[in-house]
Amino acid sequence: LAGQARGAAGEAERSTAAAARAQDALDTALAEVEELAERLAVAEEMPIEEEPDTSVRDRLAADGANARQTEMEARLQVRTHEERVKGLAGRADSLDRAARAEREARARAEQRRARLRHEASVAQAVASGARQLLAHIEVSLVRAERERTAAEAAKARREQELAAARTEGRELKTELDKLTDSVHRGEVLGAEKRLRIEQLETKALEELGVEPAGLVAEYGPHQPVPPSPPAEGEQLPEDPDHPRNQPRPYVRAEQEKRLKAAERAYQQLGKVNPLALEEFAALEERHQFLSEQLADLKKTRADLLQVVKEVDERVEQVFTEAYRDTAREFEGVFGRLFPGGEGRLVLTDPENMLSTGVDVEARPPGKKVKRLSLLSGGERSLTAVALLVSIFKARPSPFYVMDEVEAALDDTNLQRLIRIMQELQEASQLIVITHQKRTMEVADALYGVSMQGDGVSKVISQRLR
Repeated sequence: LAGQARGAAGEAERSTAAAARAQDALDTALAEVEELAERLAVAEEMPIEEEPDTSVRDRLAADGANARQTEMEARLQVRTHEERVKGLAGRADSLDRAARAEREARARAEQRRARLRHEASVAQAVASGARQLLAHIEVSLVRAERERTAAEAAKARREQELAAARTEGRELKTELDKLTDSVHRGEVLGAEKRLRIEQLETKALEELGVEPAGLVAEYGPHQPVPPSPPAEGEQLPEDPDHPRNQPRPYVRAEQEKRLKAAERAYQQLGKVNPLALEEFAALEERHQFLSEQLADLKKTRADLLQVVKEVDERVEQVFTEAYRDTAREFEGVFGRLFPGGEGRLVLTDPENMLSTGVDVEARPPGKKVKRLSLLSGGERSLTAVALLVSIFKARPSPFYVMDEVEAALDDTNLQRLIRIMQELQEASQLIVITHQKRTMEVADALYGVSMQGDGVSKVISQRLR
């Protein structure tokens, strides 16, 4: 059994070597096929002007397809062979453990050898076909290279001819543009000259009343130019035959220079206004009137500023006195409404009494807060009543009207407020709108509205004292 196992192992090694050789042959064939495919793709992508022979291309495509099919079969066979080699190694190991499977393993090894020989022959056939296909592809590549070279040479000639034609076209277009611009400039200059002539003729008729023909006949360039008047500080010669006193031939540049000098002198002279004296007198009178009005306004402004200053001083004095009296009364009234608490009025800007604000600081007993927003609703209401009563006491009035000022107060605070109202009754009359019974009890008279059975409202009064 050991000898048989060793023989099977040797057969497995030989099968493995054969499979390795088949794999090498397959790899070589695959490399050749890939190289042929790349060359074929390059040849197909090259631009050609004439269609090559389709029979050769079809034959090559068929050979390529056969080579690919053969390649796939070889791959499958190699995979199968590898799997079988692995199984053979396993069976060789099993021969050491079980001698009964020796005969079956030998038969399988013989079958594998036959199969490997067949696969080797198939691989050789694939390699032979690939070499033939490679030869055909090389011939096609040589032919395609020649045709591509010829096409490139023809393309270069066409591009040279096209570049020459485009250059000539650009030169002709430039020359045409120049001629067109020249013609347009000539037309524009002609139109400007005609328009200038028409304007001069119209101006001669409107300003001078002379026809263009008569103007040219009398003042044309063929007429001599009379001597110009003497300039400022210039003294003319006394001899009438002196060249300075004689007419001279027309010279355009000289006459244009004289025209510019005359236009400058005319501009410097300006327009003459015959009503200038009358306008000056009217403006002078207007100026005097406005000056008097301005002086009057300045005086009035100074008087108004003095009045405003006096009013501000008086208002500041009255406000200061009223604030001091109200602040003094507020401290007392707040202390009575909040026994044990502190309250006072503080100016936001003591240095400027006309624009200062007044802050109310209230600290009920047992609390450290001073801001009204942190107090309860009843405490805020009672603090506001304290401020009103302080104003009433600082500046008394014949009567006061209060509308439910004690609505948010409890019995204790209401009793304190009633005592202060009784003090105000000694010097003034109080009209209180209320729903509190305790407030009604201290009133001298009650007034109410009642609806009778007929649905008509009726005012009812009742004097208590």
